[in-house]
Amino acid sequence: MYSDLGTDQAWERLRASRSNPPGRASTGTRRRTYAAALEHAGQMFRAAAVVDPATRPLQVFYGLSQAGRAIAAASWSLKGQDWNLESHGIKTTGFHLPFPDIEIRTDSSGTQGSFVRVSEALDSPVWGTDPIRLEDVWDLLPPNQGYPLTTRDRLIPLFAGDVIVGDYAHPLLSVPVYDIPDRVINAGTREALADFLTAYPAVAQHDSYVTTRALSLGSEAPPDYSRLENGIGGLTVNWQMPQGPATTTERREHLRSMTRPYAGERYFLPVLSPMERELHPLMAWWAVLYTLSMLARYQPATWIKLISVDDSQHALPIERLLERAIKHLPLLIADAIAEVSS
Repeated sequence: MYSDLGTDQAWERLRASRSNPPGRASTGTRRRTYAAALEHAGQMFRAAAVVDPATRPLQVFYGLSQAGRAIAAASWSLKGQDWNLESHGIKTTGFHLPFPDIEIRTDSSGTQGSFVRVSEALDSPVWGTDPIRLEDVWDLLPPNQGYPLTTRDRLIPLFAGDVIVGDYAHPLLSVPVYDIPDRVINAGTREALADFLTAYPAVAQHDSYVTTRALSLGSEAPPDYSRLENGIGGLTVNWQMPQGPATTTERREHLRSMTRPYAGERYFLPVLSPMERELHPLMAWWAVLYTLSMLARYQPATWIKLISVDDSQHALPIERLLERAIKHLPLLIADAIAEVSS
């Protein structure tokens, strides 16, 4: 459900912010770091746009890494020297494994690595020494929904449609939730839906959802799924508002508290084990691009084979991911700066 972004407008936002940096980046060393980091990021992304996939992961990742320094500099929550990033804070192993099974780990919480500190600023988890597979993080990115790495069952972002509004305050927040997998819809049972939603705590805590209204089944009637014209499946889900009857504005704010932003839209994200909460989309990009950059830099023969359309089923998904990175990340970076500095 994602849409392509106004990349040029996002860069304009970022460049305009340098004359009056937001948050804690308004003065001193943090201000100088903010401006320099965004300049470096812009140059890295421009370089990435004119090279092919053989080296593109290096420019894109290091552009994002530099932007992370601007995010940290602007963050209100990173005090003292916590904003001053050291090392990557993330690592990959298992390059001998199939591409989807490459393992990603992070440094522990509270350390100075870039991934750790930017995650802290964005209220996103780190997971330490327990590895997460590349494929699982890959699937967290909305533009990758059409580019799976394997045929395994996937946990993908669920697109949150707009709040269904009424003419008066209402105790329920009602939202159509899309991108429910065919395997769940085809099963057609309440049990299949409940099992799937265990990975999506915010959705699993719903009050109710639209059912087929089978009178003989009452409250046990199965979910009444719908499909958009493009075949994407959805279901209208209801949550109780914490304060009781609420205005449309209050209901939309409650939806925001349960979802993560991406490209001007909102998504329910799964919580991957061993994480304790959902990964911020910018940090999912960070983990995937770091992994690709390490392959390109330290395993060049493996990388060249992976991006060969004659040899690798993953070549086209990798190409599309890197194209989307150049288009999508500028807005995600600009939104992240606004998020941490507000």
